[in-house]
Amino acid sequence: MRRIYDSSALHRDDAETHAPRERNREARPQAMRSVPSGFLSKLFVPYWLRYRAVSVDVSTPDRTFEQGQRVPFTIRMRNELPIPITLPIESPLPWTWAVDGHPEASHVQRTTVPDERRGYHFDRGEAKEFTRHWSGSFRIARREWEPAAAGEHAISVAVNVANPADVGLEATTTIRIDED
Repeated sequence: MRRIYDSSALHRDDAETHAPRERNREARPQAMRSVPSGFLSKLFVPYWLRYRAVSVDVSTPDRTFEQGQRVPFTIRMRNELPIPITLPIESPLPWTWAVDGHPEASHVQRTTVPDERRGYHFDRGEAKEFTRHWSGSFRIARREWEPAAAGEHAISVAVNVANPADVGLEATTTIRIDED
């Protein structure tokens, strides 16, 4: 095959669309696609910088809802740095949400999640967005739900790292539930 390219048997023209082009022998790679960026992030980026690189926000479309109405909320996480970041998380669940401090609006103890340390990866400048709904009720028993009382309630979201509030990976929004 090399003989064909080195000989003048082929017509080469950079301007012609279907003809082979002249080879540039001094070509350099344009990107480091074969480099495992997540692994390099773990090696070279300190934890404090990883935590500061990711921003977490939670929002609702309205601030006031009727009692018994579903409350949609949106979680946004964004890597603000131009390099990939991997956060060390405590379990296979990368993030959790709670209402008034109760995980997933439940007073019932959840099934245990295995304690496996993993990594939650963000590409450079990546934004992740999730939408969840709170039914407006609290789970008080395995099969029993109680409507939330009228008043203010806090919906919070946290990345599943050790002490998310201390490292800035937690966000809270307050809503108001009015009586019917």
